[in-house]
Amino acid sequence: MDAGAGEERYAEHEPPASLRPFVRTIWTYASPSPSGSVQRIAPDGCPELILDIGSPYEEEGPDGVFRLQPPALFAGQMTRPLALRPVGPIELVAVRFEPDGARDWLGMSGHLAVDQRLDMTGRLAGLTAPAGDPEGQVAVMVALLEAERLNVGWALDPEVRAEIDAAQAEQPPVARPAAEQRALQRRFRGRVGISPREFRSILRFRRVFDHINDPEADAVSWLEAGLAAGYFDQPQMARDFQRYLGCTATAWARDQAELARSIASQTYKPSPHSPL
Repeated sequence: MDAGAGEERYAEHEPPASLRPFVRTIWTYASPSPSGSVQRIAPDGCPELILDIGSPYEEEGPDGVFRLQPPALFAGQMTRPLALRPVGPIELVAVRFEPDGARDWLGMSGHLAVDQRLDMTGRLAGLTAPAGDPEGQVAVMVALLEAERLNVGWALDPEVRAEIDAAQAEQPPVARPAAEQRALQRRFRGRVGISPREFRSILRFRRVFDHINDPEADAVSWLEAGLAAGYFDQPQMARDFQRYLGCTATAWARDQAELARSIASQTYKPSPHSPL
């Protein structure tokens, strides 16, 4: 669907096998006539690289003031609310990395980017993606990432990846001696940006949206979705809505549309990784 046709579109594109250990998906989005309403973005445990082709969003700061985001940015792991507001026609292409997949691209410890939108305008200077052409936009990002992967020699930490896979499969963490566990937690924080415990908390919160949007299930309430995601009760889930989105579940459902709803409606469950 061409954004120029005046319709909103969101699509996810599979990365090539060479990038699959590091990149979960590359997604494209366009909204030629956005409403201008505030969009609250739910965390999903994955950092992202975003290139705006249309107008950048405004982001609400801690002081409540909305400021324009840079047209190219790296969004680190989220542990607190993120509110965006469109100010013009939106079109963008974004790389959703695996939770630990951006470390070598970023070139620094992941914890330094937590709850940050880092300006990548200088680093991506001269990079352009064709408007109205999602496949062309994806090709531009694939070429960028593949060149950097080959130049730097990206690698992963197998133990950190195993910990991520266990969390995504809702399996208990592997029991280790205390010293080994502390060492793994440090490496996990460097690769993922947050602790294993925080990561599992974010995954549980993200599963609420998977259950509420499951097309194969009958209509479920927020409470039912929360219980299915692993929450003990409504108050526990409500605390995480305030923690991660800054609002209640019913307020989010009432107010959210466009980008926020498009992202939340996509299932988090990852496809199998390519061999490391």
